[in-house]
Order: sequence, then C-alpha cells, then structure tokens
Amino acid sequence: MKNSARLFYLFTLTIVLSLTALAQTPKSTPPPRPKTDDNGIVKTIEVRLPVTVKDKKKNLITGLSRGDFIVLENGVPQEVTFFSDEKTNPPVYVGVLMDTSPSTAGKINFSKEAAKNFIYTVTRIRKDKAAFMTFDHEVNLVQDFTDKLDLLDKAVDRVKKVGSQTALYDAIWQFSDEKLRNAPGRRVIVVITDGDDTFSRADINDAIDIAQRTETTVFAISTKAGFSGAVPGVDAGTVKDKGDKELVRMCEETGGAAFFTGDQLALERAFTKVSQELRSQYIITYRPANQNYDGKKRKIEVRFTDKQKAGNYKISSKTEYRAVRDNLK
Repeated sequence: MKNSARLFYLFTLTIVLSLTALAQTPKSTPPPRPKTDDNGIVKTIEVRLPVTVKDKKKNLITGLSRGDFIVLENGVPQEVTFFSDEKTNPPVYVGVLMDTSPSTAGKINFSKEAAKNFIYTVTRIRKDKAAFMTFDHEVNLVQDFTDKLDLLDKAVDRVKKVGSQTALYDAIWQFSDEKLRNAPGRRVIVVITDGDDTFSRADINDAIDIAQRTETTVFAISTKAGFSGAVPGVDAGTVKDKGDKELVRMCEETGGAAFFTGDQLALERAFTKVSQELRSQYIITYRPANQNYDGKKRKIEVRFTDKQKAGNYKISSKTEYRAVRDNLK
C-alpha cells in the first residue's frame, strides 16, 4: 500500500506541475486583423501618382515602361501595383475654376473665352469630362461634369458679373472634396486667376492637402500680367509676388505646373502645354509597405532605375501625402 500511495503521489505531482507549466507558457499574439470598410471588405492603402517626364529642353518624354521607374516612400522602395501610359491611361475629369473677383472686371470676356478654349483643347470627345466653377467671395458650380461641350459653352456664357473678393483656396477645397473625390479617372483642376487669395477660410496648406488626398493634379494659369487691369510693374511670364509663388508651390506639390502669361497667344500656348502634359502622363499606383492610417505626412520620390535616364530626364509628380482615411474609389 505504501508503494501504491507513493506512486499515486508522484503521478499527481507530475500532473500538477505539467498544468502549472502550461498555464505559465506565454500565449502567442494573433496577427492584427486587416482593415475593413463598413461592409467588411478588406481595404488596402494605395497611392496613385500622375508622372510627367521631360528632357533638359522641357520636351515631354513618352514611350517609357513600368520597369523604368521606382517609387520610394520616406526613402523605402515600394510595391508598384499598376502602370499606364498615354495609350492606356484612364479618362480625365477636369475642373476649370475661373476667377471672377473684382480685378477681373475689365477682362471677364477674355477669361470666358480662355475657359472655353481650354475646355475645347483638353477635353477629348466621348472620353474625358469637364466641369466649370467660378469663385469670388462665393464659390459656384455652374456646370457639373459632362462630356457635352455645348453645355459647358452655355455655362461659361452665363457668367455676367464679378464678386467682391477672391476665395481661391476655398474653391480648390470644395471642388476636390465634393466633385473629384470619387471621380473614376484622372483628377485635374485648372485654375484661371489673376490675383491672390483674399477671402478663403482655407489656406494654401489646406488646398494642397485636399488635392493630394483626393489624388488631384493642379495646374494654374495666371493672367495677371499684360492685360487690362494687370498689376503695374509685373512682366509677362515672371513670378514676382507671394501669390505667384504660392501658385507654383501648389502646382508642384500636386504634380502639375503653373503658367504665367502675358497675351492671348501665350495663353493659348499654356493651354496646349497643359493638354500635352495630360496626354503624356504616366500613371503609377503603389501599395505602401506601411498600411497604417497614422495621419503623418509621407514623402514620395519617383526615380529612374537607369542612371543614364536619370541624368537626361526630369520627373515631376506628387511629392508627399498624408496617411488619413479617405473614402476614395
């Protein structure tokens, strides 16, 4: 009986020690669940970059392939998930935003003709769509997106008077947020203006931020030089004041360009350049390695994989974005 009792005691002790060891073994942490939308569908952050390439003489370069580019976010190479060129690019959704502030009163007819000419130059029939908005102390959507040029013509013709201030940044914010956020193509704003912002609640940083978040490229055409009512002492084609510099910054940080014109011929050339840039863009989409919506700004750089191309060509694209949750399609 003593041996049986001893064996039973040892068996019981072994069981107790085994259970204690199991209880003290750290449990493995399950992997985080993938982010999902309201319908339970897994969401992945992807960033779309319109990319323009020019040579040293500012001629547009086409014919490049996916393998010619590498994308870095905060200095780290990223996974490219989509590439298209001038032959396969999606349609353009372009908003033409026209300044109707007091300084434009003497040239309102000229600005209206400029808006029409731009729409005709850039919009490809049965593929692209355009919308028309005016801004002064108010922001007014005159014509929503359409591919019917006659409706856009009538919308521009309906502009008869000017307002009392210039709400440029509010116009960019409103159009990007309300009209371009879910546009199923390349998203573009072209601003035709001759003055500084004097009335917006938004500032330039807000305008750049919303354009970057909605993957919108901004082009600006400044008409302040060379026309009736122009700023004295400002020469055509030059960047002189704070407003000019902010136009340049806004365009460069969203992947576009600013043009400073002095006459109608120069303006038409600017329209043609914008149209050519849109036709010659490459679209690169990448999936960031960091999939967290941390609200921080992330630097973007698009480089050539080939050193010779890097020495001969210059790449223009969006330079940063802020990792916030936006309901983009």
